[in-house]
Amino acid sequence: MLSGLMNFLRACFRPRSNQYSHTSLDTGGRQDGLLWYKDTGQHVNGEFSMAVVQANNLLEDQSQLESGCMSLNELGPYGTFVGVYDGHGGPETSRFINEHLFQHLKRFTSEQQTMSVDVIRKAYQATEEGFLSLVTKQWPMKPQIAAVGSCCLVGVICGGTLYVANLGDSRAVLGRAVKATGEVLAIQLSAEHNVCIESVRQELQSLHPDDSRIVVLKHNVWRVKGLIQVSRSIGDVYLKKAEFNREPLYSKFRLREPLKRPILSADPSISVHQLQPQDQFVIFASDGLWEHLSNQEAVDIVQNHPQSGSARRLVKTALKEAANKREMRYSDLKKIDRGVRRHFHDDITVIVVFLDSNLVSRASSVKGPNLSVKGGGVNLRPNILAPCATPTEAGST
Repeated sequence: MLSGLMNFLRACFRPRSNQYSHTSLDTGGRQDGLLWYKDTGQHVNGEFSMAVVQANNLLEDQSQLESGCMSLNELGPYGTFVGVYDGHGGPETSRFINEHLFQHLKRFTSEQQTMSVDVIRKAYQATEEGFLSLVTKQWPMKPQIAAVGSCCLVGVICGGTLYVANLGDSRAVLGRAVKATGEVLAIQLSAEHNVCIESVRQELQSLHPDDSRIVVLKHNVWRVKGLIQVSRSIGDVYLKKAEFNREPLYSKFRLREPLKRPILSADPSISVHQLQPQDQFVIFASDGLWEHLSNQEAVDIVQNHPQSGSARRLVKTALKEAANKREMRYSDLKKIDRGVRRHFHDDITVIVVFLDSNLVSRASSVKGPNLSVKGGGVNLRPNILAPCATPTEAGST
């Protein structure tokens, strides 16, 4: 009976060549089953490596690396943009961010004629407002889109400065060499917004002092209103706007009491780092990686192997850890198809950006070819509607 069910699920989830397409915009990306990877490429500040492994039936992780001009005109500045967007409840929000956030950033950079924290914050705000407009339009036909959201991790390297912005629980980790010992230490650059962290729970409780159930321990996991693990995101408008927290939204997402003010925020935490010659690389990854590897373990893997294939190596190490936790072989895990695979691990996206100090110091003013790479997966084409289904538990990022 069980084997028959597994065969049926595999048949349902198997892509048909006339209906599905790989989404990489760069022909250098390769597919190995549910693993997409680009082992090496060149950005204006050094080299990079990308990898994505799909677990959900529809890939909820989206990602991109943009290199070259950071504005709408060719006057610059020039740099590198990295985005990792870990969706939940469906792929709509992460796909929207992947199409719009960088364009907003280029527009605001053009207006201010420089890269800044303010430019990045405005790009996030414009993306949030754009998705809210989309939800408003689709609400009559597709109300469940109100319960779809995404974490949003961005890195911008420009003029020798690294900006890291984050909503949710994806993570950016720097590998920094220590001259005295030769070690490469892991330094976390991003602030996370997951209510498993006590300080995040305290922040929510201070913002909502009249709500004793703003965070709830449910099945041994802390969740905002018992629904979602992250306190900041793009989308999830059912926890931001009262008009979207009502029927016909599924009852499990509707609050018992009226929504008086937004519960979740789309205001990113942004940090600024002046890059030093000892800064070797930055790992940008969705929480699917960090569930299985510590910051230092990830940095050690990158440091102790050739640069080419670094992202794929990290993803495979995480998958082997996921298999070990379920007392199964990695080779058997690889045979499990998307959808069913989500019971074993999450979608995982990794982008490793290597920093060439000679290039970093002059890259903002040196023109180079524009490069755009978007992480791949087995996805429905944009003009084919995703199947209508009950969203998975929101915020299980």
